[in-house]
Amino acid sequence: MLGRYSDQNLSEAPLNAKQLQMERQLDYLYQNEYKRRGIEQGKSRHGSLDASQLTAINWLDQSRKLFPKSTFERMQKHAIERYQMTELLKSPAHIEQLEPNPAVAKALLSLRGRLSAEMKDAIRSLIAKVVEDMLQKIRPQFMQSLQGRRHRFRRSHLKQAQNFDWRRTIRENLKHYQPDRQQLIIQNPYFNARVQKHLPWEIVLCVDQSGSMMDSIMYAAICASILAALPAVSVSLVLFDTQVVDLSHMAHDPVEVLLTIQLGGGTNIGQALQFCAKKIKQPQRSILILISDFEEGGSVQTMLNTTAALKQQGCTLLGLAALDQQANPVYDSNMAQQLQQRGMQVAAMTPEHLASWFAEVMQ
Repeated sequence: MLGRYSDQNLSEAPLNAKQLQMERQLDYLYQNEYKRRGIEQGKSRHGSLDASQLTAINWLDQSRKLFPKSTFERMQKHAIERYQMTELLKSPAHIEQLEPNPAVAKALLSLRGRLSAEMKDAIRSLIAKVVEDMLQKIRPQFMQSLQGRRHRFRRSHLKQAQNFDWRRTIRENLKHYQPDRQQLIIQNPYFNARVQKHLPWEIVLCVDQSGSMMDSIMYAAICASILAALPAVSVSLVLFDTQVVDLSHMAHDPVEVLLTIQLGGGTNIGQALQFCAKKIKQPQRSILILISDFEEGGSVQTMLNTTAALKQQGCTLLGLAALDQQANPVYDSNMAQQLQQRGMQVAAMTPEHLASWFAEVMQ
């Protein structure tokens, strides 16, 4: 309907000024589809008649103003992921124009080479915004799962919406009902206490950082920061490919974790599990979570033997299988089954549901 091959028909139904602007923004992006299909485009449609050709920074700025936010975010995602328009990521000014979201964060974190101090600051700022947005979405569910269920027979003076006792509130305030206004006046709201769960656990997050694992690493870093803030919980964060790096000292700061990772390389799960086993002091009160696609590039026997040994010592083992962006499992199911046979509970779930699984295991 739009684009270079519709020009003749569009001339019979001319666009107004704003519509033409929108059409140019779309053409700037989606003309890349022809390139992907190997179609030569020849001379620019707009040629020398344009006052100025669109640049990446102008395209970002104008598109944000012209399109609804959801549409702009989708266009931005296509530009970075589908068409690899890396010019959008090459200057602090460009990065400041980007809409913070996980797709952009992943693209920025995959950048290689020497970066200027200004670029590092701009990337850090955007990653921090993405992390904070993800924390706001995940933390309430995480805390609710781990802090315990409501106790219907104990009253709490802590006024939180999730603890609101609406039954008792209505019952106790019925005397304040005003028939003429058909309104119930709430003078004294009531809240339930929660059943306190003690979490005497050592938690070790062992995360595969091979190239396909960025989604899982982002969620793991955020989950680690939430767990690190809980009392009486010791959290270790270990990332691996063919090497192992201990980022436990950064577990409270997911931004620093994400800026430290180096995606890529092979996978040696057995070596990583052996490293984690040395960190576990009290196996009976420990949970080791392996987040991976289970594509072992090292010794399969070492991986399986270490898993069996940890289980025999009393350690709780959870395997979180990698998922793609559409939440489809992307992992070696045969290897996952072998791990399960040696005592590891394996599940393919989106990482934000990890909290509910934690709660079930720790009960």
